[in-house]
Amino acid sequence: MVDHTRMPAKRGLGRGLEALIPSGPGGDFAMNGVSQIAVGAIGRNPRQPRARLEPTELEELANSIREHGVIQPLIVAQTAYPGQYTLIAGERRLEASRLAGLATVPVIVREATEQQLLEVALVENIQRSDLGPLETALAYKHLADDFGLSHEAIAAKVGKKRVTVTNTMRLLRLPQALLEALAAGSISEGHARALLPLPTAEAQLSAYATVLRKNLSVRQTEELVNLMQGEKPRRSARPPKNAESEALASRLRERLNTKVTLRRGRSRDGKVTGTIILHFYSDEELNSIAEAILGQE
Repeated sequence: MVDHTRMPAKRGLGRGLEALIPSGPGGDFAMNGVSQIAVGAIGRNPRQPRARLEPTELEELANSIREHGVIQPLIVAQTAYPGQYTLIAGERRLEASRLAGLATVPVIVREATEQQLLEVALVENIQRSDLGPLETALAYKHLADDFGLSHEAIAAKVGKKRVTVTNTMRLLRLPQALLEALAAGSISEGHARALLPLPTAEAQLSAYATVLRKNLSVRQTEELVNLMQGEKPRRSARPPKNAESEALASRLRERLNTKVTLRRGRSRDGKVTGTIILHFYSDEELNSIAEAILGQE
């Protein structure tokens, strides 16, 4: 249980963020100075993208803290009010410490801008896989809208590919009912992405209702969306899907972070033929796909 109180090494932090978070236990803590600060004097990071903490995991962490204490110091920033601090990183440890009944917690005090408060909280949660897709998308949107960061700049700060940032932010185009379903876990990120190509909110909601009613997989949802867009289904006379082709299409989807349609056939003389269709939904996504294929130019 001790490992629950430790933060992983920070990879992919933007310039300047490394100075906010020590790389690990040991000499860094002594060099940077660890203080004991009252739990009640630390306020929540106003830029924290995570909407809620999992109660079961929080209780487990609190039990670990009762037994071993807080192994990894929290990172805080001094507010304009003497003796009051804003949390930069370590929300789970802070809440678990409150639950465990601790009066004080070990902290390292740093200076941080509003942008850094969001960046550090976002990176910490992403590296722990604690954020849901909608929370991540909203955090990316805040970085873009509030601080004017491009998708490429956001990707560099959080250690992701630009196409990943772009595709995650696309989820915010879904109607509110689907966003709520995604946040509640009623629909997966894969299902949500499969619904995005539909041109209207009404069509997306109709498809979503079908997905729930028939308990469709992501692949089946993509096929449903194709049908709703007027794409003709495969004729039953055609042979079953080639497993090798399906595996290749799956690899392409993962590599390019977009929908890929791969169709195989044979010419009249028996030679293998086919088409690969790469789907994109904005100029930026097209550029990201081209970048993934051609590399940086």
